[in-house]
Amino acid sequence: MASDVLLDLRKFLAPETVFGVGAGKLAGRYARNLGARRVLLVTDPGVAAQPWFPDIVATLDEAGVAHVLFADVHANPRDSEVMHGAEVCRSSGCDAIVAVGGGSPIDCAKGIGIVHANGRHVLDFEGADNVPKPGPPLICVPTTAGSSADVSQFAIITDTARQVKIAIVSKAVVPDAALIDPALTVTMDRELTANTGVDALTHAIEAYVSNASGPITDLFALEAVRRIARHLPLAIQQPENLDARYGMMLGSMYAGLAFSNAILGAVHAMAHSLGGLLDLPHGQCNAILLDHVIDYNFAAAPERYTDIGLALGAVIPPDADLEEKRSLVLAQVRALKAAVGATTGLAKLGVRPSDLDRLAEFALHDPCMLTNPKAPTAAEIRAVFEHAL
Repeated sequence: MASDVLLDLRKFLAPETVFGVGAGKLAGRYARNLGARRVLLVTDPGVAAQPWFPDIVATLDEAGVAHVLFADVHANPRDSEVMHGAEVCRSSGCDAIVAVGGGSPIDCAKGIGIVHANGRHVLDFEGADNVPKPGPPLICVPTTAGSSADVSQFAIITDTARQVKIAIVSKAVVPDAALIDPALTVTMDRELTANTGVDALTHAIEAYVSNASGPITDLFALEAVRRIARHLPLAIQQPENLDARYGMMLGSMYAGLAFSNAILGAVHAMAHSLGGLLDLPHGQCNAILLDHVIDYNFAAAPERYTDIGLALGAVIPPDADLEEKRSLVLAQVRALKAAVGATTGLAKLGVRPSDLDRLAEFALHDPCMLTNPKAPTAAEIRAVFEHAL
């Protein structure tokens, strides 16, 4: 790595983290240690129905911490859900928040916290470093190996009026504690495991090629790629294999620490556009777009993408030219996607050619596009969308 890059200023943010089987059952202890007397317990209906969910609730009771359940959260959490949750938090006298679930409940909980603390609409905080006051203590118990919202400084919320996802990027939304328990992911179905797993892979890849990457994020990003490539197919084939779930959860955490600090790129900018306009699953959007964006970006960061190909297991000769490297990296990414069943195109999700101009315009203005290794035009983004149909 060039010395001028090593001398660039970089900061690194991370929450207190407990990783391992049983970590989720520390929720009550952490809430009590943070001084909570009554927490808003944010989740979604699917998570609330899982057989292990009552055990997490019981830890709050055992710690003497009262709770108010807020489960009105859907995929791609909406601004209205955040505002409703903030009102429940205020009216119930909650002084801390516990989020249990994937990226949607955790992002919603982050939004609830900053609305509660600042008394403003959640959309006012769009962009980077626009949160004056941090929310109340936030404890996250992730239940998917993919979103990494539990360790990141991002919250992604749907602006229902504009039909676009907004990104709130601030150290004020970094959770106080992430209790990461691989055992909670064994109830994920095949499709959710695949889509969230490729989402985690996308986090790692985009962080590594980001123009805001650095030595610390590079370590986490490449190790995340290695672990996801090794463990994701097995987690899908053997959903109760705890070693595979452990490997995926660790890979997801590493990827989250990388992208929280190096930010992301065109895949996420385009996925946010899709999710906001058409209410599509975020992980599935990333899975569909990943190789198409790599193909577009490759010439802007060939050595970085080659490192990723090698981490995925590709055999790339040292003397390979640019096009050979591109071909081998793309083949390895597509082989992993095929192995986990992530082969659907955007057209099958309902995306129409008439949607592409609007999707490209939204994606172009997403903050994640700022750290993409190549600065695209709207026409170029539209072409990538078209290739992914």
